[in-house]
Amino acid sequence: MESNLAMSFTVDKENKTVNIKREFNAPLPNVWSAWTEPAILDQWWAPAPFKSKTKSMDFKEGGRRLYAMVGLEGEERWSSFDYTSISPKTNFKYSSNFCDADGNPNSAFGSSYWDLTFSEKGNLTVVDIAIKRDSLEELEKIIEMGFKEGITATMQSLDKIFEAQK
Repeated sequence: MESNLAMSFTVDKENKTVNIKREFNAPLPNVWSAWTEPAILDQWWAPAPFKSKTKSMDFKEGGRRLYAMVGLEGEERWSSFDYTSISPKTNFKYSSNFCDADGNPNSAFGSSYWDLTFSEKGNLTVVDIAIKRDSLEELEKIIEMGFKEGITATMQSLDKIFEAQK
């Protein structure tokens, strides 16, 4: 599905940050729900052919989402989100870590610190995302692993959900 929705992806090496700005053709409450409810997240939060599978999620400050990206052969790549700040329907922040199925972090990859801001632009909802890493080496590692391609694909999967809701 081709989309004319705007997406920008920039890497700020000096500040060890990836900045993403993405438009969605859906009302803000729907976009917020897609990012904060596990039943919807599991429909799009993994680049194909992977599927997302939430083991647990407590969307509150101090809460956690523990989930796996599951491959075609059933292999699981576990991650966690630890929510640090939530301003309903406008912003939330979390740290993200690769981990095992029990949520124990894999220190080889370090943490990502996500800051998501939601706003309306006419009939569209805009999500501004800043993702900070602890080091330039970590930032470069996730870029080399295909982060831009993966996040672009997941955003397109979310577009399909919104299109189906119309």
